[in-house]
Amino acid sequence: MMASSSKKVGATSSSGSTHQHAWWSSSSSIAALLFVVPLVVVFGLISLLGPDTANWVFTSPSASLPLNLTATSTSSGNSDSNDDVLGLQSTVVVVDMHNIEEAHSDDSVQNRSSSPPLAVEEEEEEEAALPPLQQPNVTRGDDFMNETHASIMERRQRKKTNLGWLEARLRRARAAIREAKFGNQTRGVDYIPNGPMYWNANAFHRSYLEMEEKFKVFVYGEGEPPLFHNGPCKSIYSMEGNFIHEIEVNKQFRTRDPEKAHVYFLPFSVTMLVRFVYVRDSHDFGPIRRTVRDYVNIVSEKYPYWNRSLGADHFMLACHDWGPETSNSNPHLRKNSIRALCNANTSEGFNPSKDVSFPEINLQTGDTHGFIGGPSPRLRSILGFFAGGVHGPIRPILLEHWENKDPDLRVHQYLPKGVSYYDMMRQSRFCLCPSGYEVASPRVVEAIYTGCVPVLISDHYVPPFSDVLNWKSFSIEVSVSDIPNLKKILTSISSRRYLRMQRRMLQVRRHFEVNSPPKRFDVFHMILHSIWLRRLNVRVHDDQ
Repeated sequence: MMASSSKKVGATSSSGSTHQHAWWSSSSSIAALLFVVPLVVVFGLISLLGPDTANWVFTSPSASLPLNLTATSTSSGNSDSNDDVLGLQSTVVVVDMHNIEEAHSDDSVQNRSSSPPLAVEEEEEEEAALPPLQQPNVTRGDDFMNETHASIMERRQRKKTNLGWLEARLRRARAAIREAKFGNQTRGVDYIPNGPMYWNANAFHRSYLEMEEKFKVFVYGEGEPPLFHNGPCKSIYSMEGNFIHEIEVNKQFRTRDPEKAHVYFLPFSVTMLVRFVYVRDSHDFGPIRRTVRDYVNIVSEKYPYWNRSLGADHFMLACHDWGPETSNSNPHLRKNSIRALCNANTSEGFNPSKDVSFPEINLQTGDTHGFIGGPSPRLRSILGFFAGGVHGPIRPILLEHWENKDPDLRVHQYLPKGVSYYDMMRQSRFCLCPSGYEVASPRVVEAIYTGCVPVLISDHYVPPFSDVLNWKSFSIEVSVSDIPNLKKILTSISSRRYLRMQRRMLQVRRHFEVNSPPKRFDVFHMILHSIWLRRLNVRVHDDQ
């Protein structure tokens, strides 16, 4: 053993250069390992702790990059994709930035006024609900690993407590609404939706309660009246000013912390833009578009939220006819954002899967005092009634066939002197609501207010709140081609069916009433609920 050891020592000491080369090689290997191993660990941590996949992925704040927005319900390609759909109607919707496709079930095909459902995420939500992660124990000597891992933990914790936390709550809301579709009715305090006026009363009620509990709106504070934070409250476009005022003074849904918001409101009034920015008879939309485009640029530079979603969780509201045209000011405002419009015309780009149809209400005095109510059906002696100006392509056809030609159908361009418009509505069983230049008409709500069953005569119109309300159960839809057969259509409706429709209409009237302050289930809350439904159809992912 001694001899052997001496040989080994002698051999080692006799070749100093060999020993030096071996030592250098060993040191180089150790140095390489010390450099590579931390990198491997860091990249492994990034892959494990990086952002979760999302329904709508926004990988860059740059608006110039292509954006892939696809609903989960169609991305998996599984045969049981219906389980991924949460809607108040049976509809599957694919939402894409460049085109919109809708695949309707048999039930929804029958209703041309149908609106979209809500895409449902099936992934587990436990991860998003985890408590803040604790910083792991690391050695003081490894400063690089310490700082890198801490920054990852901080970013993940921040996302989980802000946007991730919001998205987790929305997932729970989706699950609750989907479960309510097939469950028992949720108890309510003052009103419980029920009956065939709703596509699914249980789902609507559960969704409404979830909205009351969770929904938060951030109103951008930039901009000065009268173009911003202001609007008409005593005109045919009164809902613009009414909504802007009510959301800005609301303490339940408005939040002043943008980190807690589900949606962001752009508080400009199209009516005010037309009044103060548009040059009369110029046919030049340039000034209006520049004003809105500049406003979007201001909020997108000051806040991260528009760039984070390219406007998908933002909304505008307009009752003026030029609302759709105004949204062309910014391509993402039109394609991605929620547009709440009275002029809900699908032939002009209104998309029920992301846009909201709300009613046009002519508040001549600023409120509905003395406006709502009417006699019982047995006291209504007139079959149908219309009076209004000749504009648009539909009303000339109506007047051509029926103006002053039948005592049962009182169709007038101008009412006889001394005859009250609203008294005529209260004496009529059916009120004709033909579109003018635009599809929306205040006559729809006027008919509902006075207890007169509305007859919708329009093309390409999506009636208000049709994601929740089944309009066929309390109104009549007549195509333009059937105007010559109008009396035959109305007289073919039995007394029993008419009474049923009229009773249902009175039940849903609360959804169209304007109150100050707002009351549960009224028009203000229904507009918010429609926006809430569209927000549930979006998953925003912060990848910055």
